[in-house]
Amino acid sequence: MKKSQIRKKFLELRKSKSQKGNIINFKNIIKVLKKKGIKGKVIGGYYPYNNEIDCIQILKKLEKKSYIISLPKIKSNFQMDFIQWSFKEPLVINKYGIPEPSMGKLKFPDILLIPLLSFDTNLNRVGYGGGFYDRYIQKVKKRKKPLLVGLAYLFQKVKKIPVNKYDMKLDFIVTEKNIIE
Repeated sequence: MKKSQIRKKFLELRKSKSQKGNIINFKNIIKVLKKKGIKGKVIGGYYPYNNEIDCIQILKKLEKKSYIISLPKIKSNFQMDFIQWSFKEPLVINKYGIPEPSMGKLKFPDILLIPLLSFDTNLNRVGYGGGFYDRYIQKVKKRKKPLLVGLAYLFQKVKKIPVNKYDMKLDFIVTEKNIIE
């Protein structure tokens, strides 16, 4: 199956299988961080959009544990940066309809929580096709290598994702049922 077909299928499937009750277990995120011995405290999260896994409760718990939260801010040319953000601060809606920080301090996350449309057991992912995360990871890994954690529902798993040289493989995928590494 081509990436465009996977995108279409899983956008529809995710919408129809709206999983409001199924959430990622916070303890599984902590397990991943401990397993990798992550010392850094900067988390790159995201504001859920279009039936993505809702990581807001995870980010709230991490903020209470003194992690610094950052969210993506879209720039021109399909680029993005991560901006420090707290739940006490307002967000603005960007041109894609996604809430993002209006301003703040530029951060380079130690851990990136990444939304996805589909994944395989080789830790490949399909996103919306804009390449925002792949470009960001490529750019930031010259500075530091963040831990890449995909968040997904188990039903988003496929046998094999077609990959190209620009696709960045994840380190872990956390679903509502398990951790894939």
